Amino acid sequence: MLNLKNTPHVQALLLLLIAMMSMQSSGSFAKYLFGQFPILTVSAMRLLLGALILALIFKIWQINFRQVKWSAIISYGIALAGMNMLFYLSIDRLPLGIAVSFEFIGPLSVALYHARQKYDFIWVGLAILGLILLFPFAQAAQSLDLLGIFFALAAGACWALYIVAGQKPSGVSGNHTVCLGMFIGMLVLMPIALFSGMPAHTFEPNSLMYFMALAVLASALPFSLEMIALRNLSALSFGTLMSVEPAIAALSGFIFLGEQLLWNQWLALVTIITASIGCTFTTQKAKNKTADKLKTG
Repeated sequence: MLNLKNTPHVQALLLLLIAMMSMQSSGSFAKYLFGQFPILTVSAMRLLLGALILALIFKIWQINFRQVKWSAIISYGIALAGMNMLFYLSIDRLPLGIAVSFEFIGPLSVALYHARQKYDFIWVGLAILGLILLFPFAQAAQSLDLLGIFFALAAGACWALYIVAGQKPSGVSGNHTVCLGMFIGMLVLMPIALFSGMPAHTFEPNSLMYFMALAVLASALPFSLEMIALRNLSALSFGTLMSVEPAIAALSGFIFLGEQLLWNQWLALVTIITASIGCTFTTQKAKNKTADKLKTG
């Protein structure tokens, strides 16, 4: 029987799934806010309040700033800022599931780069097939916005940088890394949002409540859980397991935004989830074999 206390890999998987559900459900909420605020305002406020929430929860004042490796923190923060802003720009022009499908090219590229065993290529190949099936060719030929696609692909590049930067030693705990990274990301986005025009009612109590909810769902909760998960997942496992993200996005779009799924998209969900489960199983099996060899050796 599986003992979750002794399987950090499985714990990391569960945390990652919760993070993805939180992140993708927040996409629908963000689209609602786009009708009331500029996209850059929503993006900057999300990072600002998310960083403040984490600063209080994880007691940022206890950080020994002399130990902080700022090169890792800054690269992580820039990745967060770019991923956040570009993704919001993309979902303003594309359906949620389609935008995430294009964005996912970034982490999928990381998975391909780190693939070593033959099974790795099978699971990554299934994930690619799932992404192809997820794309609604019959409907999208005339309606997809090219600038939206560009924004989604650029967000995917930032996502890849986020994965790589998140695995670099930062000199502080994973939670403090997320917190400092979000402050850096906010410092990058806030001047742009102010320059482009931030509405006066942005800081009114009702508006702040909306942004607070978005910050928890889209930043504070998922980024913290992903940072914890990265400690016990390889780059290959993380990149392939994130293939569930477009499927969750498509379901979120269906539930909250009324975006209908085609038959090929339902098939894509099964394909992508199969790839994720397969990757998890073979990775865990390989770790168990290595551990057994060390014990017997």
